[in-house]
Amino acid sequence: MLHEALFGARPAAEAVIAEDGGPLGFALFFHNFSTWQGKRGLYLEDLYVTPSARGRGVGKALLRHLAGLAVERDCARFEWSVLDWNADAIAFYRAMGAVGQDEWTVQRVDGDALRRLAGHLDPD
Repeated sequence: MLHEALFGARPAAEAVIAEDGGPLGFALFFHNFSTWQGKRGLYLEDLYVTPSARGRGVGKALLRHLAGLAVERDCARFEWSVLDWNADAIAFYRAMGAVGQDEWTVQRVDGDALRRLAGHLDPD
């Protein structure tokens, strides 16, 4: 499934890998769209750095690379979500210039609730 999403006929996402004699981390991202700006944005879905590579600038390099792609692609913004309990990640992102969007809350429908909303399951 991931192979199709990245390399299929209609890729849904892109990924970059940090390497130094082997993989150190990766960032998986895709484009979204802002009706407020009238432009697409770049959304970081996953950022992972191997435990042994943490603190060596790998995460920063990946974020800088994606920021460069967002600028090159004329994106209105570069954004991502972080769990509110992940204080280390939040501090890292703030140090990189990220600003929390506290006025927004993520809404999600998945599983049976998604199928129900789509009319593919009977209501409860």
